[in-house]
Amino acid sequence: MNFNEAEVIAALARIFGGKQRGVEIGIGDDAAVVKSSERTVITTDVAVEGTHFKTQWSSAFDIGRKITAANLADIYAMGGSPRFLVAAVTLTGEETMEWIEELAEGIAHEANSCGAYVVGGDLAKGPCKSIAITAIGQIDIAITRSGAQVGDSIYISSLPGWSAAGLAVIDKDLDSDIALHAVSEFSAPTVDYSAAVQFSNGKATSMCDISDAFLIQAEQLAAASGVQLHIEKELISEHPEFGTLNELADSQGVDVWQWILAGGEDHVFLATGQELDGFRIGSVLSGSGLTGIEMKKAPDTWRHFQ
Repeated sequence: MNFNEAEVIAALARIFGGKQRGVEIGIGDDAAVVKSSERTVITTDVAVEGTHFKTQWSSAFDIGRKITAANLADIYAMGGSPRFLVAAVTLTGEETMEWIEELAEGIAHEANSCGAYVVGGDLAKGPCKSIAITAIGQIDIAITRSGAQVGDSIYISSLPGWSAAGLAVIDKDLDSDIALHAVSEFSAPTVDYSAAVQFSNGKATSMCDISDAFLIQAEQLAAASGVQLHIEKELISEHPEFGTLNELADSQGVDVWQWILAGGEDHVFLATGQELDGFRIGSVLSGSGLTGIEMKKAPDTWRHFQ
């Protein structure tokens, strides 16, 4: 590494800086000073090299986008709007300035797409790369996992499973449009943040984002709400993207439901309510747990790389 910390901070200030709404003091001081709302929503997420990303597979830009999306999705899943982010990055000392700048540009790109800004952070040296981001947003009425009501319908914002599909084929050198799309969604998922806003505006009774696996998140929501979620697989199979994802799964000898139900990191929004603007996949009933779906293999996504 032929540069020092001050040079890195200067580069980050250039990428993250500029006139930012609500930011009184940004990068360069001991802490940032921002104008916040009366109700604030806060979340944090960390990505570790070898567990959440591999530099052999993903560009620094995509890595930045991916970890930022995980935080932004959590804010939106609560019914909030992201405003500010702080990022703490551990580097090994072997990175180039270009790689660091590309990482920062990926973080800024994803944050700015939602009108959010990076206002500070920290740099450290360690045995492997890691990126920890904390997102801060504003919120009026929080939408939690505990509000689902008997009689509600269950909705998803898009079809989960693409990230898991990308992980399955990323090292197989496939060049079909379907495979390339899957790899792209694994490297940096395309999150429909506007769908969460629509769920919120539609008076969703509960909501979460699918970061670990559909089965895990749905079970958590059912338990928190004290209800049973009845999932109708035939409804999921009617999703416009199901046939394409199933085609890729068949080509790899994989059960597509393993990707859809046990995959993770798509950041699809799962919500309950009445006549929401989303794709309906089932109903909320009295009882507990999940019905209508069975898995041959339990979700294993938290380990990511075996």
